[in-house]
Amino acid sequence: MSCNSASSIKPIVANYDANDKAPTFGRLLHYLSIVLVILTTPISFFFCFKVVQEYERAVIFRLGRLLEGGARGPGIFFILPCIDSYARVDLRTRTYDVPPQEVLTKDSVTVSVDAVVYYRVSNATVSVANVENAHHSTRLLAQTTLRNTMGTRHLHEILSERQTISGNMRVQLDEATDAWGIKVERVEIKDVRLPVQLQRAMAAEAEAAREARAKVIAAEGEQKASRALREASEVIGDSPAALQLRYLQTLNTISAEKNSTIVFPLPIDLLTYFMKNHEATALFGNNNQIQQLQQQKLADMQSSM
Repeated sequence: MSCNSASSIKPIVANYDANDKAPTFGRLLHYLSIVLVILTTPISFFFCFKVVQEYERAVIFRLGRLLEGGARGPGIFFILPCIDSYARVDLRTRTYDVPPQEVLTKDSVTVSVDAVVYYRVSNATVSVANVENAHHSTRLLAQTTLRNTMGTRHLHEILSERQTISGNMRVQLDEATDAWGIKVERVEIKDVRLPVQLQRAMAAEAEAAREARAKVIAAEGEQKASRALREASEVIGDSPAALQLRYLQTLNTISAEKNSTIVFPLPIDLLTYFMKNHEATALFGNNNQIQQLQQQKLADMQSSM
């Protein structure tokens, strides 16, 4: 327990000690209760002995004053009928589901946020003596803290920094509930609900960003492919054998397809060879015709003479 909690409980104990020193009507009632217990034995044992579980503590009040010694338990303890009353305090961790809170963020966006808070009673005496209902007070404080924390954040921070926001909320709640004997163990942001129109706008923005990124990636791929083709053309241009190998590779690829008809061009070198033979043949035939014409003209001239 912190110093604040200790200081807050001291005045109660001191007040009890000061009143206990004076021989008042309270002492008389105390003695009468003891006598009553003795006279009604063993029936009074059913009312005087109480048991609390391992996870519980009993805070005892005698004539409205906090009994010295703090909370009792776990196990069996003794109370005096008529003048003693006690309150059971559960020390186990409790879970509080904060209902959805409509919050206006720092950038003027209305969102609905809900959370879950895990807390437990760390000091049974303080939780009973210093606050009327420690659990109800902690739950109300969790709701207001959630609204106040979300109101100081932008929307993108709420969506991306949930762990940080949860940690800040836990620290704030733990400091505020320390005087009530409450220990806040954990705070988690469950869900952030956005308006439907805002969801559509964010989805359109994300889709546009993805399309732009896809276009950039496609352009980069085209650029790399064009560079690779240019380098390949340079290699093929320097080596005619590489062109023939490329033809063979293309034929192999085509043959793997399920096609019934395959049309492919003849190698350029073979076509060039046939073109050269055709030109040579044509030139040789023209020369023979010229020689025949010349010989015919000479024969005509000799016959005319």
